[in-house]
Amino acid sequence: VQELEMYSVGHTLPADISQNDLLNIIRDLGADAKIHGILVQLPLPAHIDQETVLAAIPLEKDVDGFHPINVGRLAMKNRAPLFVPCTPAGCLALIDASGTKIEGARAVVIGRSNIVGLPAAFLLLHRNATVTICHSRTQNLSAVVRQADILIAAIGKPRFVQADWIKPGATVIDVGINEIPDATKKSGKRLIGDVDFENAQNVAGAITPVPGGVGPMTIAMLMQNTLTAAQRAGDLIA
Repeated sequence: VQELEMYSVGHTLPADISQNDLLNIIRDLGADAKIHGILVQLPLPAHIDQETVLAAIPLEKDVDGFHPINVGRLAMKNRAPLFVPCTPAGCLALIDASGTKIEGARAVVIGRSNIVGLPAAFLLLHRNATVTICHSRTQNLSAVVRQADILIAAIGKPRFVQADWIKPGATVIDVGINEIPDATKKSGKRLIGDVDFENAQNVAGAITPVPGGVGPMTIAMLMQNTLTAAQRAGDLIA
């Protein structure tokens, strides 16, 4: 953020804040011409309706890409959203950087969340991949995964995807962030992904590590969306 000469401010709010008070804060931020991007840390407390809050963010400042209109446009053909959700956008950027051809590829997305799985599937579909979305009710999951030229794992289960599930040479994007005990670390724990990286790296043609893979790309896409918002507002020269 500092290198980009961007200014950010956080609002740390009590867990028992009312929905109306939260909406008023968002409206005030939305009315401030100096602010180009607004994002709300999810999940929200149970007494607050997430969709109402996300819909209150001005569309042109929805740098997370979670406004219902942006979500809907992403799901439609030839209706590009103003902003694409950051983690899925980062996944596609990593696939492109690996040199993997998306058009015509068979892509499998494990996970169907609104934050990663579903938007990632739509992005791949818009790039003319043949996409399969897998979830907790998918039958013969390993057999489905073995067909994937491109695999995105976003389920939140440590080392869930085994090396022998992966098609040799496939491109694997691991979105999972899971804490496991590790006595060798000062904190007593470490982060791993949804894929058994140590073994899968010997099979995959390209694979992202955890940490240090999708996470930094998510931040990069958030910065890109914010810069785009400033440019659209006329406050940034391309």
